[in-house]
Amino acid sequence: MTPLISLLIERISRNGPLTIAEFMADCLLHPEHGYYATRDPFGARGDFTTAPEISQMFGELLGLCLAQSWLDQGAPTPFLLAEIGPGRGTLMADILRVTRSVSGFHAAAEIHLIEASSTLRERQRETLSEHRVDWHDTISTLPDAPLFLLANEFFDALPIRQFIRSGNGWRERRVGIEKGQLVLGAGEAVPVPGLNHRLSDTKEGDLVEHCAAAAAITSEIASRIAGNGGAALIVDYGDWHSLGDTLQALKNHAVDPVLANPGEADLTAHVDFETLANAAQGACVTKITTQGVLLERLGITVRAQTIAKNLTGDSLKSHIAAHRRLTHPQEMGTLFKAISIYPKGCKPPPGFDL
Repeated sequence: MTPLISLLIERISRNGPLTIAEFMADCLLHPEHGYYATRDPFGARGDFTTAPEISQMFGELLGLCLAQSWLDQGAPTPFLLAEIGPGRGTLMADILRVTRSVSGFHAAAEIHLIEASSTLRERQRETLSEHRVDWHDTISTLPDAPLFLLANEFFDALPIRQFIRSGNGWRERRVGIEKGQLVLGAGEAVPVPGLNHRLSDTKEGDLVEHCAAAAAITSEIASRIAGNGGAALIVDYGDWHSLGDTLQALKNHAVDPVLANPGEADLTAHVDFETLANAAQGACVTKITTQGVLLERLGITVRAQTIAKNLTGDSLKSHIAAHRRLTHPQEMGTLFKAISIYPKGCKPPPGFDL
């Protein structure tokens, strides 16, 4: 039993079952026992590996994509180079390395990271020790300036609520207690006005997921870009339209039962990109594209071939495997999707304009 389980059982006994969102928030961000509050979850010693940790090519290509958008918008000075959910800081480090050759980019850039975990902030501080960085708990405290932002595998960790269709109402899925153990259940069927639009495309027993935080954060990003200029690149796993249970736990690079190890396993859910696009009022949103297609449009194969010229043996094999993992349809290539937000009257970022 993890330390957090007893606290959750006590809370449920006192106040009643938790929504999935409440359960996720405690599991991930509890100040003493939350997953992100207590560990560095990335890499071989962690529980999962993100694209920037797989290969430098991912950050290089997205960095040059943002830099080109900055140039296309007249190279505004100063501007915010921001990342939300920056992990170890690897993606930002790759972006800063590759954009050194873009004239004026570093002189104009103010680096801002939105990170709630003090543990991960320390790792980011080490990774980016050569740069001046400002940290924020939320995007709302960013200064007003053109915003060029990346969000890679950020939205999938936001707490979701789950609802099961019952007639013209919805039964909310909750975490309760049975025989001293955490169990999943569902409440009584009630109308949920925010899901009225899903009555036309669901049937009895269908489960839909809703993430209010994702819509709110995307709205804030879009508002800033619409008002000040900039661009946001959002890459995550999911699809255009939410349907079905996608909540999962990961521990030691393997799927773990969702209720088994609260606070010691990562919890994620697929991102509903339609929700993000609908929330980006006032700005333009590109069509959704797969990660593999986006990286190919940005030139990952040419970049991979260039790097490969200086590699041999196991290093070359690892490099080839990384290219495949990022782009191949049976790996991250189609599971991960991407959209971009940019101002009206401006060109979309490269790779999103086909």
